[in-house]
Amino acid sequence: MDLSFLQQFINALQLGSLYALVALGYSMVYGVLLLINFAHGDIFMFGAFLGVFCSMTLKLPFVPTLLLSMILTALLGMTIERVAYKPLRHASRLSVVITALGVGLLLENGMLALTGADPRNYPEEFLVTTVYNIGGLSISNVKIIIIVLAFVLFLGLYLIVQRTKWGMAMRAISYDKFAVPLMGVSQNQIIALTFALGTALAAAGGILWGVAFPVLNPYMGMRVGWKAFIAAVVGGIGDVRGAFLGGLLLGFVEIFVVELGQYVGISSTWRDPIAFALLLIILVVRPTGLFGVARRQKV
Repeated sequence: MDLSFLQQFINALQLGSLYALVALGYSMVYGVLLLINFAHGDIFMFGAFLGVFCSMTLKLPFVPTLLLSMILTALLGMTIERVAYKPLRHASRLSVVITALGVGLLLENGMLALTGADPRNYPEEFLVTTVYNIGGLSISNVKIIIIVLAFVLFLGLYLIVQRTKWGMAMRAISYDKFAVPLMGVSQNQIIALTFALGTALAAAGGILWGVAFPVLNPYMGMRVGWKAFIAAVVGGIGDVRGAFLGGLLLGFVEIFVVELGQYVGISSTWRDPIAFALLLIILVVRPTGLFGVARRQKV
């Protein structure tokens, strides 16, 4: 097999894993609340900058930085849900959307005021890069860590959703949020847990993104967030398997559009339009996404 193809396969797996971690948060929140949390991309940015603070100011190594950032970002997610979204649970969808956009702008401009507009990156000793050459194929330890950690986090989330009583409660609220409180389940606790898990994964994605692409700025979450949202919709928003698969699919499409485009004379600037066009075709064929199920409502 062509080494160039294998090299791009690894690159696509890395990029898709990063998109997938962010897409999982979109999918979880929508599955429970039917809410598109448009501030999720900026929470991803917040986790990345929090990692910079932990690594440069507190001098923490990679693993403690990752864990502390995930915990603190989860607390941020729970706070946002309690302060911004909980009072609007019975409000119109438009009010919630405007609030989500406002929270995102608050995070962006708040981080801009705190850190300035200059790009930030992690210190060199945070995660030393080692490149392994296997039969002419170059694979860095950073790519291995990103791919393995993304799959481990997805598997852990999937087991929580499918095998625990908290996950059963999440799925029950997704199915009928009015009946679940009558069964003695605290809706507030389950929603807070959902936001905590989703934002913690976004923080992990932000730190791993900063390690892979070491140029961070307060507006980085806007572009990545929209792409992850599209990936979640293509995979079937509300299903964690679909969100993860959608993120991987978007990563593969972006990388291989550039790789194959050089053979047919297509510029790399066409990467996003072609990628989104292909994903649009998938939605035309399957409007609910790859794993999505059409919701029926009795009237």
